[in-house]
Amino acid sequence: MSEPVVLQCRDGYSLAGQLWTPAGGPRGSVIISSATGVLARYYARYAAFLCDQGYRVLAYDYRGIGGSRPASLRNARIIWRDWGDLDFDAAVRWMRGQDPVGPLVAVGHSIGGFLPGFAASAVDVDRFLSVGAQYAYWRDYAPAQRWQMYARWHLFMPVLTSLCGYFPGRRLGWLEDLPAGVAREWAYRHARLEDSYPAAERDEVIRRFAAIRAPILAVSVTDDEYGTPPAIARGLSYYRNCYREHVRLTPQALGETRVGHFDLFRDRYRDSFWQATLDWIGTGANPWTPVDVLGPELSDGGQSSPG
Repeated sequence: MSEPVVLQCRDGYSLAGQLWTPAGGPRGSVIISSATGVLARYYARYAAFLCDQGYRVLAYDYRGIGGSRPASLRNARIIWRDWGDLDFDAAVRWMRGQDPVGPLVAVGHSIGGFLPGFAASAVDVDRFLSVGAQYAYWRDYAPAQRWQMYARWHLFMPVLTSLCGYFPGRRLGWLEDLPAGVAREWAYRHARLEDSYPAAERDEVIRRFAAIRAPILAVSVTDDEYGTPPAIARGLSYYRNCYREHVRLTPQALGETRVGHFDLFRDRYRDSFWQATLDWIGTGANPWTPVDVLGPELSDGGQSSPG
């Protein structure tokens, strides 16, 4: 069973969350961060699965999405970076309030696996599991779908956003509605993350990512048109002081013919992907063979380890 909770962000914005608490003392805590335009409830079955294994689990809607949507989304002043800097930050602080010293793992899907680097409190996370994590630079899309995706997300989306004051993704059947700032930040994303923000803020953005020391397991699927090897590598490069492993799974290895960007959180992966993630969440052991391993650069003298 789960219960609703409210997360208070530093700027006063309130987020809707859902908390799963296991019977008895939890063996650790997990935060689940969604993909762009995906409701937190999409991850509810995975959250319940983790709870059954003894973990306290939090899933939450970013500002502008689902239960955290304001009365009017038109021209709401919300950008993608807020979801990490303010929203993920609030989730970490809230979970650390429940258990200040126990193990805390962040599971992030798509942008949810990248945005923790924006948050000052991300240094309090012990391990990261990212799934198809990238930040949507268009040249990283799979070559076969690249131009179709470019037209959808980088031409059509910003035009429609300008007309409506937000992106009406729900009416199109693509994803949830998006705040205008989020849609535009996606549409106009630069190859270098820092170039997407004002010059005066760029050093702080890079510093936040570099401050994180916890190990990262990045999982992608070979038929994911968003989470391609270049996309995964680009995202991981900003976590330069972390130990990073990238695992690339085939649909066939998961008993499927097609997985794509979204399916790994569907219930049919309970006995395969979900079960395997418990190794990393519980002990930091990678249950798969990595295709790439990156050690920490430790450019400012910090310490890091794979476990």
